[in-house]
Amino acid sequence: MNVSLTQAAAGMTAVARWQEVIAQNLAGAVVPGFKRVETAFSAATHPYFPNAILPVSHVVRNFSQGHLRPTGAPTDVALDGPGFFEVQLPDGQTAFTRDGEFRVDPQGQLVTKEGHIVLGDGGPIQLDPNNGAPLSISADGTVAQGGEVRGKLRVVAFAEPHRLEWIGAGLFVARDPALVPTTAATPVRQGFLESGNTSPVTEMAHLIAALRQFEAMQRVLQSQDERLGRAIQELGNPNPV
Repeated sequence: MNVSLTQAAAGMTAVARWQEVIAQNLAGAVVPGFKRVETAFSAATHPYFPNAILPVSHVVRNFSQGHLRPTGAPTDVALDGPGFFEVQLPDGQTAFTRDGEFRVDPQGQLVTKEGHIVLGDGGPIQLDPNNGAPLSISADGTVAQGGEVRGKLRVVAFAEPHRLEWIGAGLFVARDPALVPTTAATPVRQGFLESGNTSPVTEMAHLIAALRQFEAMQRVLQSQDERLGRAIQELGNPNPV
């Protein structure tokens, strides 16, 4: 086995994965409450050749707080601290999100912009679509229409949120039965949305660095391939003219 070729190929694979993560972060930068994915590199031994050290990449999601920006929309809410809003997917499964860009559907239910039902402590939050009274959401998540309480947003937290599975559109699910949500006392801010905790400028800088690393490893691969080709040519022609 040519160790240099294997190491270079493994490095290119790891950096390609990094580029995929950067693309995901760039796409999610405009999604309220988006949490960026970070890539770390480490060394691993080849399963059949212990002397060959290969670079591998690992990804982890960063759940740090994003900036809260005012929108003034009464159905926009943001969490000022750790936790997630609970929503119900079309198949009945519960998902979790930091994206508080909600709206009221024609049936009067509070839903996400994708149409998923926003859950309260007692189930879906039902409003009166014929009631023109203003909607208010207090810091503890209580939803009121005029002076009538309509429900309370269910805000939960996880001890290990990095173990949640991201399914796109700012949504996470808890596939692992050991991931049990607990009620969180995180303040809710009406008329605000949480910005993604990444920026296009930062991700573009990472993308440039990743491209340079990929090109460097590609040059190593080409150099080793050319050297191997010359060696084969010379060995195949022991009596050159």
